[in-house]
Amino acid sequence: MQIGFIGLGKMGSAMAVNLAKAGHQVHAWNRSPVDAAEVPGVTIVDSVAAALDTEVVFTMLADDAAIRSVLLDSGALDSARAGLIHIVAATISVAFSKALAADHAERGLAYVAAPVFGRPDAAAAAQLNVVVAGPEDAVATITPLLETLSTKVWPLGTDPAQANAAKIAGNMMITMAIEAMSEGVALAGDNGVAADTFLDLMTGTLFGARAYQSYAPKIVSGDFTPGFKMKLGLKDLRLATELADAAQITLPVLDAVRTRMGAAVDAGMGEQDWSGIASRPYAPKD
Repeated sequence: MQIGFIGLGKMGSAMAVNLAKAGHQVHAWNRSPVDAAEVPGVTIVDSVAAALDTEVVFTMLADDAAIRSVLLDSGALDSARAGLIHIVAATISVAFSKALAADHAERGLAYVAAPVFGRPDAAAAAQLNVVVAGPEDAVATITPLLETLSTKVWPLGTDPAQANAAKIAGNMMITMAIEAMSEGVALAGDNGVAADTFLDLMTGTLFGARAYQSYAPKIVSGDFTPGFKMKLGLKDLRLATELADAAQITLPVLDAVRTRMGAAVDAGMGEQDWSGIASRPYAPKD
């Protein structure tokens, strides 16, 4: 297929390269210059319009504002090829997803939400988990592409916002897992149990899930080189809070983790991996 790809960060670059490896013609555009040698098999184009003159376009941009700026405010989507299927693979708000669905329908374009779970190493290995929702025919068309990028594709329905809600909730739970390990290490460590010993025990017994196994080594090593930047994690926690407010429910753990991550970002840690909240000290009791 002829595929456009907009957004060549660590995740987007890995995904675009894997699509090219699968034999597709990938035409990619990024807001800042990209060395073509870093995305072998991918054709770098000089405009958003060129990326939109394809059968399918992926966008892997940071947030609502980035998508709005690149595609809507610029007028670029006005020149999209007729019948284009637009796949948003990033984590965006439910409200904006609904607005995109309505906007695309008016234009005669198909909009599919397909946010991904996985860090850049998983993207490079084509081992993402993709959550997808959108019009049935469009989803059927793009599912082979999503399978190229992932270990499993998880269909959630015909309303794209369902996929976005699931991704936001999932990211919220990852931060809760990181915070749970951080608090466990704090308690055990104060009584002489080494962090690596404690987390090896936990991930080898009660908490053998991927989120725990992936982030425990970062907490132990203190290496918070970003796979997913904390400032983006905080953005996702704010999206989760928006959903909670819309549902008129109180989520106390979400509030606590968002507060801690917000303090870490305010302290200058926004460019670190979101697991870096584990390095933040806990306030002593009065």
